[in-house]
Amino acid sequence: MANVVIYGATSAMAQAVARRMAARGDALVVVGRDLARTESVAKDLLVRGAKAATAHTIDFAAKETHARAWDDVRAQMGGPVDVVLVAHGLLGDQKRAERELAHALEILDVNFSQVVSLLSPVALTMEEANRGTIAVISSVAGDRGRQSNYVYGTAKGAVNVFLEGLAHRLAPRGVRVVNIKPGFVDTPMTAHVQKGPLFASPDAVAKSIVRAIDRRRAIAYVPWFWWGIMAIIRALPRFVFNKLRL
Repeated sequence: MANVVIYGATSAMAQAVARRMAARGDALVVVGRDLARTESVAKDLLVRGAKAATAHTIDFAAKETHARAWDDVRAQMGGPVDVVLVAHGLLGDQKRAERELAHALEILDVNFSQVVSLLSPVALTMEEANRGTIAVISSVAGDRGRQSNYVYGTAKGAVNVFLEGLAHRLAPRGVRVVNIKPGFVDTPMTAHVQKGPLFASPDAVAKSIVRAIDRRRAIAYVPWFWWGIMAIIRALPRFVFNKLRL
């Protein structure tokens, strides 16, 4: 059993992960923007077997409040936090971002700056305690800039570098950082995207995420076959890559 905090807990992937953790008796604090939805998630986790499940609300955009929110979450947990999972993000609209700078900056802020802000106090706490696991749902989109989603991919690429540096900093203190890179997942966030054979269900992805967190893997592509797909995409020479519509 573990004490787990999930930021962005109302997302489909986060809920699927939380349900698997609840089923094995973990204690969870679920954090989201909407109180009613977050409380609903917590109640569902109790029914599914969680040792404890409580809800906490946060304004993700108000980065100046994140350190205080972390203190409140720790108090709500009532014990040391073993795992923090950040599942907060915004896919956004690439075409809109190309026309509207404000939307491009929103995508960058939600997926990068807000994630850094959430993790900074968490990292300090775990560093001082010499224990803990930080897990973040990033994306395969951050592995190489592609015309279909390069603004979102830019933010995720920045997160990947941040997590690599954070892992390097925290490794001597026994704290592990898990970078989770999903491919296409059939969730409300991708409802507008035409589905294909590479799409996975949230529950299937959640199973891989929980395994990666438990094993404290540095990087986890979920499902696993995305490792090979992205290895090929990264290896393509630029003159070939620029002729493809990806």
